[in-house]
Amino acid sequence: MAEKRKYSRVEYIDGNVVRKLEAAPDYRREEEEKRRRALRRRNQHVARRNRERALKMNRGYVAFLSFAAMVTAFVSVVYIQLQSDLTGRLRNISALESQISDLRADNDALLKRIDTSVNLEAVKEAAIHQLGMVYAGADQIIYYSVENDDYMSQYKDIPRN
Repeated sequence: MAEKRKYSRVEYIDGNVVRKLEAAPDYRREEEEKRRRALRRRNQHVARRNRERALKMNRGYVAFLSFAAMVTAFVSVVYIQLQSDLTGRLRNISALESQISDLRADNDALLKRIDTSVNLEAVKEAAIHQLGMVYAGADQIIYYSVENDDYMSQYKDIPRN
């Protein structure tokens, strides 16, 4: 007869029924996590304390900020006033330049009209016949040498000799 052999079989069952093996706890990781948590708690405490300090404003700090704000406002007002004054002056200069241009144009037109209206022959006739003026003679003309070609100033009467 055949011998009955007993084989022991080990069967593995996959699924949610099977227990999962737990690994041995890693004490090094747990210690590292504890240190990280402690460090994080300490950092949070330091940050909270720094925030509280930053939110506190003592009298000196408030006085400094108030002074800085007033100086900034004063400088801004002065700057705006200077800009406004400069703009006004530029407008005034522009208006004056426009007036000068108009006056020059009017002056040139008047000079042209005067030049065309004067009859030099009539002036010459009136000077000779009515006023008795005559041309200067050769003995009446005195020549002077002038260093500067622009003009000559007379400080005394010209001698007759």
